[in-house]
Amino acid sequence: MNETPVNNTAEKSTPVNEVVISLYAAQDKVYPRSTFGFFTKWRWAMIWLTQIVFYGIPWLEWGHRQALLFDLGARRFYIFNLVLYPQDLIYLTAILIISALSLFLFTAIAGRLWCGYTCPQTVYTEIFLWIEHKIEGERGARMKLDSAGMSTNKLAKKGAKHFIWIAFALWTGFTFVGYFTPIRELSQSVLSMSLGPWETFWVCFYGFATYGNAGFMREQVCKYMCPYARFQSAMFDDDTLIVTYDEARGEPRGPRSRKDEAKSKELGSCIDCGLCVQVCPTGIDIRKGLQYECIGCGACADVCDTVMDKVGYERGLVKYSTQNAINNKWSHKQMLQRIMRPRVLIYSAILTLLIVSLLASLWYRTPFRVNVIRDRGVMARLTDDGMLENIYRLQIMNGTEKTQQYQISVSGVKDLEIKAEAAKENHDSKDKEQSNTITVKPAESRWIIVDLKIPDGSLKSGSHKIHFEIQAVESKQIVTEKSIFLVPR
Repeated sequence: MNETPVNNTAEKSTPVNEVVISLYAAQDKVYPRSTFGFFTKWRWAMIWLTQIVFYGIPWLEWGHRQALLFDLGARRFYIFNLVLYPQDLIYLTAILIISALSLFLFTAIAGRLWCGYTCPQTVYTEIFLWIEHKIEGERGARMKLDSAGMSTNKLAKKGAKHFIWIAFALWTGFTFVGYFTPIRELSQSVLSMSLGPWETFWVCFYGFATYGNAGFMREQVCKYMCPYARFQSAMFDDDTLIVTYDEARGEPRGPRSRKDEAKSKELGSCIDCGLCVQVCPTGIDIRKGLQYECIGCGACADVCDTVMDKVGYERGLVKYSTQNAINNKWSHKQMLQRIMRPRVLIYSAILTLLIVSLLASLWYRTPFRVNVIRDRGVMARLTDDGMLENIYRLQIMNGTEKTQQYQISVSGVKDLEIKAEAAKENHDSKDKEQSNTITVKPAESRWIIVDLKIPDGSLKSGSHKIHFEIQAVESKQIVTEKSIFLVPR
C-alpha cells in the first residue's frame, strides 16, 4: 500500500492568531470626591448614631453586670433586663426573621437606603475615606499621590493613614469581642498583656476584616460579595423610592458657560460635568439609569444640586423619586400616596403580627425553666418501710437576677409522698438541703433529687402519668412538667 506524503510546510509557516481571554475584568480604583449637602449630613448623622450605639453599648451597666452581653461560656445571653438561655433560641430566631422582613419592607418602600446610610460596610468605608481625605487630600491629590513614585512625603502619608486605619480597626475588633466577653475584663487583659488566645484571635480577625473591607475592597464588597444587591430587584417595583436622573429634563446634555442659554443650544439641564460619577462611592454613572451597584446614598443628588445652584437651574435633576413619578411627572404628594400598595400592606401585616407575637411571648414568658429526668439507674424499688419509690432529677434554672425560692409539688397519683433533696452551695457534697422549697441563686441552675413514694400495692402495675408543679414563691408563677410513675409487676 502506497502512502501519499503530506506536506506540512504550509501549515507550519502559517501564523496562528492566539486570543487570550481574561476571566476577570480590570477594575480602576474608585476615588470618591467629597460631597456636601442635605443627604451627606443625614449620612454622617447616621454614621455617628450607629457608631455611638456600637461602641457605647458594651460599656453600659445593668445592675451589677454588662447591659448587653452574649456570654457563650456560661450559655447565657443578657439583653438589659432579659436573661436568655440556649433553650430560648426561638426568640433569637424571631428577632432575625423580624429583621429580615423589616429590611424587605423598608426596601420595597425606600429602596437601598439601608445600604447607603447604615450598612456597616458603607459606614466604615465612609470613615476610612474621611481619614484618607484628611491625610492625603481631596480626590485629585490622592490620585496624584498614588501615581507618583515612592518618596519621603508619600511614605509618611501612606504610613500615617495605614497606622490610623489599623488602630481604628483593632478598636472595632476589641469592641466586637466586648459583646461576648465582659468588656471591662477584656480591657484589663489588654492593658496587662494577658489576653486569651481566642479573644486575641477574634480581635485580630474582626479588625483585619474591617481594615480590608473598608480600606481596600470598599465598593467591591457591595458589587460582588453582598447578596443583597443581587436579590433586591425582587423587592423593587415602579413605586419604590430610588435615586433617579430626570432624563427628560437633563437630555441632551452638554457643557455650556453660565451666560449661555440652554434653550438656544437645544440642551437639557445636565451640563455633563461628571461630578455625579466622581462622588459615587461605587463609581457608577447614575445617568445610565437604575443599576444594582447603586447603594442609594444620595451623594450624586447633593453634588448635582450644588451644580444646579451655580448655573442657575432648578434643583432636582438627580433626586430621590420613583419610576412612576418620573414617567408620569407626579408631584411629591402623588408619589407618597402610592406607598401603601399591596406588597407593602402584606409585609406590614406579617411584620406587625410577628412583633406583637414576640412581645406577647416575652411578656408572658416564665422567668424560670424546669427539666425532669428519671433516674435510669433505679427505675422503681421497694424501700425497707414497705413503700414503692421512684427517683427523679429536676433541673431548675433561675432566669432572673434575684435569688428565688421554688416550691415543688406533684399531682396525678393519690397518697404520693414527695421529698426533695439538693446539695447546698459552697458546702461538702454530703451536706444536703431537704425541703420541698428550693433556693436558686440569680441566673443559675440547680439540680434537685426528688423521691416519690406510695404504699406498695396501692396502684396497679404499669406507668401512671404524674405532673411536677414548680411554683416561684415570690411571683407565684407555675411551671408544669409531665412524667410517669412506674409500678413494676
